[in-house]
Amino acid sequence: MIRPREIPYSDELLADGSVHRRYQDGREEWRRREGTHMVRWHDNEGGSGTDELLGRRIIKRQYADGRVVYGRDLGYGRTVWGQGESVMVNRTSFGGRMGAVLGGLGLVALTVTAAQLPPEALSVEEEEELRRQQAAAQNSSGGDGGGSSDGGGEDGGDLSDLDDAWRSGDDGGWSDDDFG
Repeated sequence: MIRPREIPYSDELLADGSVHRRYQDGREEWRRREGTHMVRWHDNEGGSGTDELLGRRIIKRQYADGRVVYGRDLGYGRTVWGQGESVMVNRTSFGGRMGAVLGGLGLVALTVTAAQLPPEALSVEEEEELRRQQAAAQNSSGGDGGGSSDGGGEDGGDLSDLDDAWRSGDDGGWSDDDFG
């Protein structure tokens, strides 16, 4: 079992449809969706890049300088990054609050097993296969942008709920961690 450093954050849906993410450690990100599975971001430390939701709950973070790290959505508003160095915990979403409540009750451990870790690296072919799996899961769930257990599910809604909340301007529906 790995005990990663927990980094809580909260999201604020802005009037222009973007999201302002504030991490408890002082970092801030401004995030904007580009399609169903891609988020473009920049931060208050001069960093920028994209987060892409691949299949099997894997998130690819590509920095503007070309570096890539992978994360895995663990559900309940939690995303583990790298080889368990950190877990981002969404305090905005139902899932994040529910995860904190369950963790406080001892029902959800704040440890990560090796099986929950994201891959250290993926080949171009492996990434493409995960994208195909994500697309197939979407199509089998109605083809309207969501419903896959790979991309949403237990931490506050499926991808169609995310898309609806993102576009609606109603932050009452914003209940997911938006790709880690």
